[in-house]
Amino acid sequence: MKLSFEKSVQGRAFPILPELDVPEKNFSPGLTRKSAPLLPEMSPPDITRHYTSLAKRAHGVNDGFYPLGSCTMKYNPKINDEMANLPGFAGIHPLQPEETAQGCIEVLYECASLLREITGMDAMTLQPAAGAHGELTGALLMKAYHDSRGEKRRDKIIVPDSAHGTNPATAAMSGYKTVNVASDENGMVDLNALREAAGEDTAGLMLTNPNTLGLFDRNISEITKIVHDAGGLNYYDGANLNAVVGIVRPGDMGFDIVHLNLHKTFAAPHGGGGPGAGAVGCKERLTRFMPELAVRTDGGFAFARPAGSIGGIKAFHGNFGVVVRAFAYILTLGADGLREAARNAVLNANYMMKGLSDIYDVAYPGICMHECVLSLENLKKEYGVSAMDIAKSMLDHGMHPPTMYFPLIVREALMIEPTETESRETLDEAIAVLRELYETAKSDPQSLRDAPKNTPARRLDETRAARHPVLRYKKTI
Repeated sequence: MKLSFEKSVQGRAFPILPELDVPEKNFSPGLTRKSAPLLPEMSPPDITRHYTSLAKRAHGVNDGFYPLGSCTMKYNPKINDEMANLPGFAGIHPLQPEETAQGCIEVLYECASLLREITGMDAMTLQPAAGAHGELTGALLMKAYHDSRGEKRRDKIIVPDSAHGTNPATAAMSGYKTVNVASDENGMVDLNALREAAGEDTAGLMLTNPNTLGLFDRNISEITKIVHDAGGLNYYDGANLNAVVGIVRPGDMGFDIVHLNLHKTFAAPHGGGGPGAGAVGCKERLTRFMPELAVRTDGGFAFARPAGSIGGIKAFHGNFGVVVRAFAYILTLGADGLREAARNAVLNANYMMKGLSDIYDVAYPGICMHECVLSLENLKKEYGVSAMDIAKSMLDHGMHPPTMYFPLIVREALMIEPTETESRETLDEAIAVLRELYETAKSDPQSLRDAPKNTPARRLDETRAARHPVLRYKKTI
């Protein structure tokens, strides 16, 4: 497919800006470009066809099954978009005086209140822009807390080996060293390893529960107690909250800080770079370090920055449109609906796991939560078909592949998260496809190694793409 630059024809343009209705402002020569920007020149039909063609080459949740493990890619109710596009929300400006934006600040306040109740936290900020950004905010809260107590010797964060890759990265960005603790034979945190790791230099623990193996750690109360007894704080990575929302609360498990992916659990569209929202909650003793809070005042609603704040971590007040969508989702479902969604997410994951477990190896057999992890290690040994080959072959069946090779502690891993919004018919079709691919691996493994065959792009050289990316168009004469 040609780039828009390659389709450009000089002089083939059309006006896209309205006539100027304000005084013209001419900038000083030092602030202007020396040459015009290189922009494609295309007619309206060509532009429409170009972007329609691009859309057809992409696969999203509106196109078909999208079981991307640990990412909760589910249906996004369109009423949420309608609410976010109301003129009073869509037309707001972050520099408006607070008294002219009372409705928007009230939405932030009320949404934060609901999220506090859902998580068992005492304060909630909606300023972080995404999950990893929320992690960074939480780690900085942890650091501010220990520094305020004169405990700068606490320079280590404990991270399980089943953690999301962003957890150790966040710890490093916050100035901490990472201490890995192993999982036991059941996929849970090894308590003895945790006890050995926890000590006077422990700042805290970063943990996902359910974890990336799709398992709820039955020892969670003991885990958080071990860290608290060592003087550390417990941080809850909320990427997998969709499995337990409305059923159990991180605050009741012993967590002091939590981040939420509003664009996952609460059904705001995401993928392809965003936008997201990584709301962060904390217990009372950490509230004074929060970056920003929406508060109720005698005169209405306002933004407040606590005296001990770590400072703003994003320009203005977060991705407001994502918050509106999440707020609409919570209000639409209510407490009972959120619980039902979580239960159905668990049901769907177990249904798929049961439908595949007689031929595929389940990494940790038993009841899973929102996702199940298959190991294709034996399939690769016997027939030379890898997890990558199965994933690429799913593309030829109109399905997005699961997460591959994660978590790292499972060899040839496929992590499947069907979410609660998929029907039984869709799950049956996905199971049938995966079973068919398994049989093909035995009878014609090369055909899977050659997949995909029916997609706009065949299998790419991913190593070369990662090391030598082409990120900008270079005009050739």
